[in-house]
Amino acid sequence: MLGLTNLGVVHTLFSLVAVFTGAWALITRREILLASRAGQIYLWSTVVTCLTGFGIFQHGGFGVPHVLGILTLVVLAVAAASYRLLTPGWSKYIGTAAMTTSFFFHWIPGIVETTTRIPLAKPLIASRDAPELQMLVGIAFVVYLVGLSLQLWGIRRAGKSSQPMAIRV
Repeated sequence: MLGLTNLGVVHTLFSLVAVFTGAWALITRREILLASRAGQIYLWSTVVTCLTGFGIFQHGGFGVPHVLGILTLVVLAVAAASYRLLTPGWSKYIGTAAMTTSFFFHWIPGIVETTTRIPLAKPLIASRDAPELQMLVGIAFVVYLVGLSLQLWGIRRAGKSSQPMAIRV
């Protein structure tokens, strides 16, 4: 199946759960709120995605995807800690930015792996180093920056600086 190992299949399934849950939260609430059910599903499926990703070495040894997994875990920890350790005003901004950043981090390997594997007979992009691939990741980054800016602007505009309900992490 797409040249995936059993671990790769598990990793992919959890990442799809995270991406769809994160997208659902962003569409319905305009944020991935850790205190919500969707936020919890997103958080834990992302953690499992990162942990299973550490065991995948199809492109050589420890590399950029593994570093991205570590960064994702750090960003999730920042999100969880922000609601517990910071003043209510700052926690909303930092928590929202961290969760949205972790969602963007899903898109980098998603774009790379999908475009270099599908369709099976002749993938859309032949190489992980192709300029077209870098352009797609760049476009995703611009969308992330615009979306995050709108989120932070919305928090400021609505005065949503109060601390959300308790987080179960």
